[in-house]
Amino acid sequence: MTQDRNPQAEQMGDESMVRNLAHQAQAIWPQESPLFARYGLSGPLRILDLGCGTGEISRRLAALYPQASVLGIDILESNLRLARRDSAGLGEQVRYEVGDAFALASDDATFDLVVCRHMSQAVPDFPLVLSEISRVLKPGGWLHLLSEDYGMLHMPTTVFDADRFWNANAVAFLGSIGCDGRIGRHTPPLLERAGYREIAMDYLTVDTLRVPRATFAGIIRAWRDGYTEALAGASGRRAAEVAADFDTMIHAIETAPDYAVWHVPVASARRV
Repeated sequence: MTQDRNPQAEQMGDESMVRNLAHQAQAIWPQESPLFARYGLSGPLRILDLGCGTGEISRRLAALYPQASVLGIDILESNLRLARRDSAGLGEQVRYEVGDAFALASDDATFDLVVCRHMSQAVPDFPLVLSEISRVLKPGGWLHLLSEDYGMLHMPTTVFDADRFWNANAVAFLGSIGCDGRIGRHTPPLLERAGYREIAMDYLTVDTLRVPRATFAGIIRAWRDGYTEALAGASGRRAAEVAADFDTMIHAIETAPDYAVWHVPVASARRV
């Protein structure tokens, strides 16, 4: 994958992303895992975890489908070193490879289930990735796609407008590198145009009532640590100002009874 196709390589390779992936899995998976029941899959499946990062979800998929073989693909070898280390006890059930989401090495119609989480907003031209997913997914197979949308994070209105922050900073940064910071809401038509059927959209709720405040705050803190400079560059603001806005949100999340919520879109669809 070229730098143009992986414009967030610096942020994705930062140590903050390891923390981010762990906190996101802790916050999201308890609500997300029951969604897999709708696919009706069991037995010796072949599962692709595309953009697997440190393998947080690859391991959970292996536990959910104990007879399946899981292949985790990521562009960064540094992520996969951690994934292999933490998955050592799973033996041959889970394996990891460096791969390019725009040109997967797998044969056509290989996988019964493709899981792609937190990646669609991180790459430009995601419909090209979707074409590769469709190629390697078996007819009748399922796609499970978590697509972030930075217009769906809502914080208390205190000394600044947090809704405006995400649109003026995060969405602006992603747009500047050719990525779609609102791809969550754009996902169902993408799937329909790609020929998928049985399209469903669910919204998982990461908030200060359902998720431990420290876990939710950990997600925002990791974003602050990994993205402040990039967001400042895209918005024309000083990095200290961007970091201070992150800190205001972190404080609100950590402080009861303040309420904050992140609606996380998860699309599912079946390949014809």
